[in-house]
Amino acid sequence: MLVVVLAATYRFVWRALPPLNGEIAAPVSAQATIVRDALGVPHIQAATVEDALFLQGYVTAGDRLWQMDALRRLAGGDLAEVVGKAAIEADKEARRLLLARTAEADLHSINDADRALLAAYARGVNYYIETHRGRMPLEFTLLNYDPRPWSMRDSILAGLHMFRLLTSTWRDQVEKMHMLEHGDAAKVNYLWPLRMGMDVMPGSNAWVVAGSRTASGKPILANDPHLDFAIPSTWYLVHLQAPGLNVTGASLPGVPGVIVGHNDRIAWGVTNLGYDVEDLYAEKLDPNSGRYVFRGQVEQARLEHEAIPVKGSSPVEIATWVTRHGPIYYTDGGQYYSVRWTALDTDKYEFPFVELDRSRNWDDFNNALRRFAGPGQNFVYADVDGNIGYHATGHLPIRSKCAGDVPSDGASGDCEWAGYIPFDELPQFFNPAGGIIVTANQNPFPADYNHPVGGTFAPYYRARQIRTLLDRKSSGSRPEDMLAVQKDVFSGLLYFLTGQIVKAWDSQRPQDASLKDAVDLLRGWNGQVEKTLAAPVVASLAYLEIRRAAAERAAPGSGETYEAMIAPAAIERLLTDRPAGWFEDYDKLLMRCLAQAIAAGHKIQGSKVARWDYGRYNLLRIDQPVEGHLPLIGKYFSIGPVPMSGSSTTIKQTTQRLGPSMRMIVDLGNLDGSLQNLTIGESANRLSGHYRDQWAAYYGATSFPMQFEKIDAKQTLTVNPGH
Repeated sequence: MLVVVLAATYRFVWRALPPLNGEIAAPVSAQATIVRDALGVPHIQAATVEDALFLQGYVTAGDRLWQMDALRRLAGGDLAEVVGKAAIEADKEARRLLLARTAEADLHSINDADRALLAAYARGVNYYIETHRGRMPLEFTLLNYDPRPWSMRDSILAGLHMFRLLTSTWRDQVEKMHMLEHGDAAKVNYLWPLRMGMDVMPGSNAWVVAGSRTASGKPILANDPHLDFAIPSTWYLVHLQAPGLNVTGASLPGVPGVIVGHNDRIAWGVTNLGYDVEDLYAEKLDPNSGRYVFRGQVEQARLEHEAIPVKGSSPVEIATWVTRHGPIYYTDGGQYYSVRWTALDTDKYEFPFVELDRSRNWDDFNNALRRFAGPGQNFVYADVDGNIGYHATGHLPIRSKCAGDVPSDGASGDCEWAGYIPFDELPQFFNPAGGIIVTANQNPFPADYNHPVGGTFAPYYRARQIRTLLDRKSSGSRPEDMLAVQKDVFSGLLYFLTGQIVKAWDSQRPQDASLKDAVDLLRGWNGQVEKTLAAPVVASLAYLEIRRAAAERAAPGSGETYEAMIAPAAIERLLTDRPAGWFEDYDKLLMRCLAQAIAAGHKIQGSKVARWDYGRYNLLRIDQPVEGHLPLIGKYFSIGPVPMSGSSTTIKQTTQRLGPSMRMIVDLGNLDGSLQNLTIGESANRLSGHYRDQWAAYYGATSFPMQFEKIDAKQTLTVNPGH
């Protein structure tokens, strides 16, 4: 039996590992090398940029091929073809959004220079596939299929998947619409504020400090974008070197170039902007004929037919009407809603990342960003000359009459977009006074901005705490100081709420002694949302009860569904201002919600409040999507459950679904002193030493050197020209 297991392991897992040492022949223009460091990060040296991207495609496929295939299938709507009926609904959503057709259209509109970059990467992926037939990753064996060749269209699809992940806001629009339909409009709008009056410069857990504040005398840039946890990691680390190109950092599997990183002159970080780039339109549509009304005239929608292949079953037919606003994407009680989304709205596709990777200064950097259509992002910048900067990016719609926060009337024509905000008018900073730029998903647009602003922006808690910590050290900062900020778990929201509860207890002097233990815990708590502590469990459960009560008062029946990103700040304002017409006695509200929170806590963590443990409340499990579900051995492919510190309102924003997807800290005074690490590891192969070799550092909030000028080679693969 042991021999059979070992033989199967060798055939299906070990043989799927990519070549790391020795020599291979490949269609490159001149000899190249792929050096792997101790983390398995490939450092590619090539004679041309196209050769470097070819080899990037090759090594990424070697470590992440099934992930790449799954991403293109998820975006293109053909995941059910390999996993069966469970993926039909996901495929329908992708097909209704016309993502595959959009990728085809984008490919036809791309310029020759960008096309050559995508083509080089695709050739590299395909060369790996061609030379490793019969030695594919285990997922292909378990699901019993072979990957089709990679195409330039697939790279665009991988980008569209991230676009959708970061900009899909239609559910918020529907939720607010339903709350307004059966609620008090003033109260509903109170719970969906656009800004809170405390927004701190532009946003999303990235920051940069000037050289006047650092030990090296040069800027330090930090970035830890928050995304869903996954195995393998969302990002793939790579270092690309060719004439005119020397860049290292995080790439997206399936997409050429480095998305977040640094070259020998500049560094940059990216995080999600949050500006609303997706609107629903209520259409007066006849679903049988496709005729609909626009500005008093009848127009004809275009019908798109799709057939979704389903493993083990017949194809599923889907037909989508497409109006002038976009495809019919959502229906509710016989009402049809089309979606207009900037990802579907571009006439010309541009791929600016390699240009960004080659930028030498602030002007080059902005010229590259000018071509970036989306998803809308916050870019922070630093360079070796000591400059720091920030620029919001992306095609952001101008809405002249309708806010887009709820579905608009598609028939009237009153809510049409009036183009996009010009790039030069987007929020930007260059060498601001004070030497700090802090971003954490908050609203970066000034209150007097010359265009209406809408979006899903975060409360100010993370941004405020980042700035507070940075201001405590006005000089001499080092990369490890930035890492300490990234791992901070103080929650301004929960600490505020704790104070409110304690004051309410002291003023009310309730007879319910069962709450006293909880109040005593809160009274001595410092706001740190650490695993093992009981107080943050009490505060978190109390917040949920207060949020539920506020939503029910604004719109009965919405208490379980109201989860707006800005909700924490709205609840804080409600408890601070205590406006009339909401609750007769706010202190009694707090005591009632505390009692409900304790009752809920008893069900999940027992009757002894002092023994509650936030780590058990915030347990994280990351399942490998295929092997993780194998009987008996699946747990060896997955991570957890593990207790986690942090919450949605801490700098280390950690929930059971998402957290920092990568940490990077770049010291422009000593690039080899920079730090970077993934959540899990570089490889998706369980037998690789790099499958989860970064998890312990990630979990403990330590990191690794971001090797650039001096590379400690552990394996070297020489690539010679040939076929």
